[in-house]
Amino acid sequence: MAKILIAEDDRISRKLAVKIVEELGHTAFVSPHGKHAYETLMAGNDFDLLLTDIMMPEMDGQQLIQTLRGDQQFNELPIVIMSAVVGINEISNLLKLGATLFLAKPLQREELRNYIGRCLGSA
Repeated sequence: MAKILIAEDDRISRKLAVKIVEELGHTAFVSPHGKHAYETLMAGNDFDLLLTDIMMPEMDGQQLIQTLRGDQQFNELPIVIMSAVVGINEISNLLKLGATLFLAKPLQREELRNYIGRCLGSA
């Protein structure tokens, strides 16, 4: 069972992501924005995966990725971006910054299950 941190400010997307993570038998932890997610990760680097939105208050997903990838202890942490409002160039830039995978919203159950499995090595 993996510990998965979900950084998502949209209540509906957050609820769906938590439901899918828990259906897979993993433990979901929720952060309402990037700054909270970063502080949560810094408090205990024992998460197996980060699912994050891009557009969030306080610290957006792009800032979160940059901050995490600038810290050696988070080099191996898989990061899946979940977003509805990004174009091809933005996706490319996010992947260059260090995102592992990009997942378009609205979230599709099977696609998220597949991505989680790929990131955790169980696909």
